[in-house]
Amino acid sequence: MNKLVFYPAIFHKAEDGGFWISFPDLPECLTEGNDMTQAYEMAVNALGLALTSREIENEPIPEPSAPSDIIVEKDSFLVVVEFDILAYKKRTSPRAVKKTLSIPEWLNEEATAIGVNFSQVLQEALMQKLQTK
Repeated sequence: MNKLVFYPAIFHKAEDGGFWISFPDLPECLTEGNDMTQAYEMAVNALGLALTSREIENEPIPEPSAPSDIIVEKDSFLVVVEFDILAYKKRTSPRAVKKTLSIPEWLNEEATAIGVNFSQVLQEALMQKLQTK
């Protein structure tokens, strides 16, 4: 899955105010919000949950429909929701995994002598490396 995806969502005006949101490409993905800002934030979170759930369950992740192909009913409008899979995973998956690695002995001694936190250095280096791609 790409790091950044855009899925069309239909924002339906709710009878009691606010909006309820559906995604034509992901029928299981529904949410609601009291105003436009909250509705959009909830749509991003719901989209994230739907996509990562499909990924975990090894279910197919549909390609987003072209917004021009979607018919919107009265009292509804189309919004394209931007979703960053990497940012979502960072925010929702704090689980740490253990990695075994090898470095030269002299480097280990020098770093240990000045109190380097190896886990933090590796995390920072990996994040920097991933941003350059």
